Amino acid sequence: MKVLVIHGPSLDLLGTREPEIYGDETLDEVNKRIEEEARSLGLETVIHQTGREGEFVELLAASVGDVDAAILNPAAYSHTSRAIAEAIRAVPYPVVEVHLSNIHAREEWRRTSLTAEASVGVIAGLGARGYLLALKWVREAKD
Repeated sequence: MKVLVIHGPSLDLLGTREPEIYGDETLDEVNKRIEEEARSLGLETVIHQTGREGEFVELLAASVGDVDAAILNPAAYSHTSRAIAEAIRAVPYPVVEVHLSNIHAREEWRRTSLTAEASVGVIAGLGARGYLLALKWVREAKD
């Protein structure tokens, strides 16, 4: 089983970007944890980071027939991107949305996620552990 993981805008700045909110792990460290957990579950991962909305859409579409599920952290695009939401609806594989912080306990504008409406589920507020929990769900959902 193969899982697509896409990190959205500014996640490449993890470790230095508002560590009181997002933690002090770098994106490379988070990706290493994702890859280790995936291996332990017998999953393969394909990991991308992009700050470009169109690339998000293209990665989702290009992965049809190649992946069994996707885990996305659309970051700020969660709250604004109907294009990514429609791309999630268009793919035949399940998509789990992950947020490092609890978006429901932050600014009002963060509390609505357009992409969550199209996803099978959302994990928010558990830091990088959210990605690992999403991987476990993918493994169990396919059994």
